[in-house]
Amino acid sequence: MTQPVTILGAGAVGLCTALSLAERGHAVRLIDRGDPGQETSFGNAGVISPWSIIPQSMPGIWKKIPSLMFGPQRPLSVRAAYWPKMIPWGLSFLRNGTTQRVQDIADAMEPLCAPSIELYRRHLRGTGHEHLVQDSAYVHAFRAENPDVLQALDYRIRAEKGANMELVGADELRRVEPALSRDFKAAVLIHGQARAVSPGRIMTALADKAGRLGVEILREDIQSLRKTAEGWEIQCSAATYHCDKVVLAMGAWSAELLKPLGISVPLAVERGYHVEFPTAGIELENSVMDVDAKFVASSMADGVRVAGQAEFAAIDAREDPGKKARMTAQAKAAFPDLNTAATKFWMGRRPSFPDTLPMIGEFSALPGLYAGFGHSHYGLMMAPKTGEMLAEMLTDTSPNTDCRPYRTNRFARAR
Repeated sequence: MTQPVTILGAGAVGLCTALSLAERGHAVRLIDRGDPGQETSFGNAGVISPWSIIPQSMPGIWKKIPSLMFGPQRPLSVRAAYWPKMIPWGLSFLRNGTTQRVQDIADAMEPLCAPSIELYRRHLRGTGHEHLVQDSAYVHAFRAENPDVLQALDYRIRAEKGANMELVGADELRRVEPALSRDFKAAVLIHGQARAVSPGRIMTALADKAGRLGVEILREDIQSLRKTAEGWEIQCSAATYHCDKVVLAMGAWSAELLKPLGISVPLAVERGYHVEFPTAGIELENSVMDVDAKFVASSMADGVRVAGQAEFAAIDAREDPGKKARMTAQAKAAFPDLNTAATKFWMGRRPSFPDTLPMIGEFSALPGLYAGFGHSHYGLMMAPKTGEMLAEMLTDTSPNTDCRPYRTNRFARAR
């Protein structure tokens, strides 16, 4: 490569790709409009889970959609203007919810998630911020006892792949997480996890390390991407850049940049929210999922963060302020001693394909253009391995992973 590999997007995927390339001795240019890792990667729930390998679409989910949208918890919403795009995407999503497809997708998610803890610790080694990734369990808390819950498809898949799980009752759950409400009667504890104490600070540490390794980090608004006879031209707000190889890792913004190139992908903008309580007054030892309300809570450097909601809307639609009150009330119900007097409210945009899997690899019709986007709810987990795979592809090394499930042409409308 005679020119730096140019990575568009400095979120978790872009940063991990830059590090994996720089560690191999290659020149890298990283471009984003804001500070590295402070957009979608900043606000997630902080779960770093080798066992988050279950897709979003599951058998029978269509029966649950009314309660998800209109029930007391309402973790799912669709803005009215988004329905024309949502209907075809949703139908494809539901078609991916058969038992066989769920198994196949889980098989494809496993190699992306399995090494996440090890790879984050490798990237953080020597930065002075190794403490930002801590060992943890993942507590799936239920308000009703269900002695057969481990026979559900999602837990069976995890068990078949070697996850260490245990079902505990109310007394043991109180011991593991004393702050949880006594309304919770049971939980599945998934061991062998980790959690990010501060996702934003992890990204800053990775960006600083990348800079020390020679990665050129530019704050520019990316306006267009164009194929030229010599390679690729990236038009930004203040300058134009040229390169032989470019990685598109702009998350939910990736689809719009592809359209002028004749590529249409079914990438939905699935917005997530968090409410953070700086003076929480409680401490959680693990990442805790309220299975009914579909949110995850974790103690972080700046307080207890409660993250959740799946809101399908235009990428530039305003945040829904009503979600702050709803999520605060849900958090208080789950953790009665939580101090909710002070709050921080945040919204981010997940890039979601209907099969839950990201796109990773080269566009066959556009040599030199590589995809690294579409990681849905799993971007934090999948970013390090995605970066490794892209670095291998970009340096003409065959990845030690079957990359076919992530291919860029797997949807009928993609080229």
